Amino acid sequence: MLGVTRQLQRDQLGTFERAVAEHGDVVRLIVGPPGRRSSLYLVTHPDGVQQVLTNASSDYTKDTPFYREISAYLGEGLLTSDGQRWRQQRRTLAPLFTRRRTDRHVSAMAAEADRLVRRWAAPATASTPVDLHAEITAYTLRVVGRILFGANVDDAIPVIRDTLPVLTEHVRRRARNPLRLPRHWPTPTLRRAVAAQQALYHLIDTIVDQRGHTDPHEADLISLLRTARDPQTGAPLSARDVRDQLLIFLLAGHETTSTALTATCHLLGHHLEQQHRIHQELDAILAGRPPTAADIGRLTHTTMAVKEAIRLYPPAHSLGRFTATGDRIAGFDIPPGSTVVLSPWITHHRPDLWPDPHRFDPQRFHPTASETRHRYAYLPFAGGPRSCIGEHFAMTEAVVATAVLLSAYTLSTPAAPIPLKTGITLRPAGPVPCQLAPRIPTATTSSTTRETLR
Repeated sequence: MLGVTRQLQRDQLGTFERAVAEHGDVVRLIVGPPGRRSSLYLVTHPDGVQQVLTNASSDYTKDTPFYREISAYLGEGLLTSDGQRWRQQRRTLAPLFTRRRTDRHVSAMAAEADRLVRRWAAPATASTPVDLHAEITAYTLRVVGRILFGANVDDAIPVIRDTLPVLTEHVRRRARNPLRLPRHWPTPTLRRAVAAQQALYHLIDTIVDQRGHTDPHEADLISLLRTARDPQTGAPLSARDVRDQLLIFLLAGHETTSTALTATCHLLGHHLEQQHRIHQELDAILAGRPPTAADIGRLTHTTMAVKEAIRLYPPAHSLGRFTATGDRIAGFDIPPGSTVVLSPWITHHRPDLWPDPHRFDPQRFHPTASETRHRYAYLPFAGGPRSCIGEHFAMTEAVVATAVLLSAYTLSTPAAPIPLKTGITLRPAGPVPCQLAPRIPTATTSSTTRETLR
């Protein structure tokens, strides 16, 4: 009667895995009761993924229930907008996320990671495991808050911490429910979501308004958004546009990086030989000092470990696209008015693309290995014209934080996989315990060590 609705609600990733194992590269999933049914077309081979994201990208939009719910509660920012509005936003915002601009934030990323190191140095932490996810989520929230809001970060964090989880959980539930109630109905759940939305909007609007009376040369993202101009038309962002972009950056820059970094630390915590190689690399290159932007390209093993962790635990686990005109993928007709679902989780675990796909092996991302792989075998940041504008920012933050934390500690974690839940992003379903052992970085620049790192 409900198709695979309940299976998707209980275990989305497992449902996708079973569907692909039984039916192959393109699978039709029927969702909803009679009269309200819709079909999802799950596409997981990289050829099909490339067609949707790149080759035929102009025929696809984000007009899906999932993105409509995000837009309703978190604004029509770069993640959710379409058409001319999206193109204008992308042109206007692209200069704010160049590598050179991102590199200016490395010191803030390192400083907040060092703050976490000092927090972990408290006597109570010595014998008690920490919850990696809780600790790292607090770290990523401070980083994105500091970069978005500057000096106002301490005022903003309590409100964000109380409201954003309410909204993301509400969006998740509504997007998966084929019988969504109108948003204006005064049910307790809807009223709670609206109250959280209003509190978050009020916070953003207040801080943005305060920025109108401060130094216009401030480097936080609010100030940059206020002065940004469309390079084609010279048009500025409206007040609503500024708020919507901040909300989307807050969501994307906070939840996705916390999952990626939690997964990296968890995996290194029970693959000690890989952790030891990173310790050697950090000692040889950093020798205890904070990483700088110039160091990122030299931290090759650290970067490979982060990329492999993201392969195994892709924060953007599923991507939806709507086609009004229809398409033909891998020999199968996709009817007009259909939703196509791409799943980085499934594509990243395909044994034909990734031998022994559940094994943690950072060497998969050695430059020579990456050169021979299909461009869309790995898509943590999507791809094509709508690839994630914050890809370099997210990778930089994850590498910087991993470098700072592992310079100071040896991590020990259980070997069991992280229990997961699938909301707007992939997140741990519970605590991720980790035992910490302080270490002292040493300068190991001998030729033997350099050869080992190679």
